[in-house]
Amino acid sequence: MAAGQPLLFLQKFITNPKEIGSIIPSSRFLSQKMVQSVPWQDIRTVAELGSGTGAVTQLIQASSAASTQVFLFEKDRHMLGNLAKQYPDYHCHSNACQLLNVIERSGVSQLDCIISGLPFFNFHPELRDELIHQIMQSLKPGGYFVAFQYSLQMKKQFSHVFEIEQIHFVPFNFPPAFVYVCRK
Repeated sequence: MAAGQPLLFLQKFITNPKEIGSIIPSSRFLSQKMVQSVPWQDIRTVAELGSGTGAVTQLIQASSAASTQVFLFEKDRHMLGNLAKQYPDYHCHSNACQLLNVIERSGVSQLDCIISGLPFFNFHPELRDELIHQIMQSLKPGGYFVAFQYSLQMKKQFSHVFEIEQIHFVPFNFPPAFVYVCRK
């Protein structure tokens, strides 16, 4: 991670805390737990929602096959521009609510995995429902949904649409986080 990225993240959080969700990027412990929860040998298509400064993205790149199609979604234009430069072979987009349209335009019918750093509980209920609908429709049957949250407040809503296989607590992150490992 570049030296100025934690400061950029803090500035973005101060400007719009409901969309950024934290004052600093995900720790390496959180990023590793998320990526280690995915069986990469079975993954040909993956999307990362809320890619931010790329803390998880760099591990996706290191873990996935060179032929894996990767879709990155980041609402912040500056961070999205940085991601597009750093990961020129990935499909970079700004609006996760367009997930279905984006993958269909790319010739992908369904994704094997979706990794999310979106702060779902911070979102207005209609936006949260739309994002979860997009995720559910985009995933193939048995596909993985791996998301971190800073509380267990989304457990009930996630369990209505996914099978929650595990929830990992990651204390070495600020703030501490929970990693939901779910299947469609």
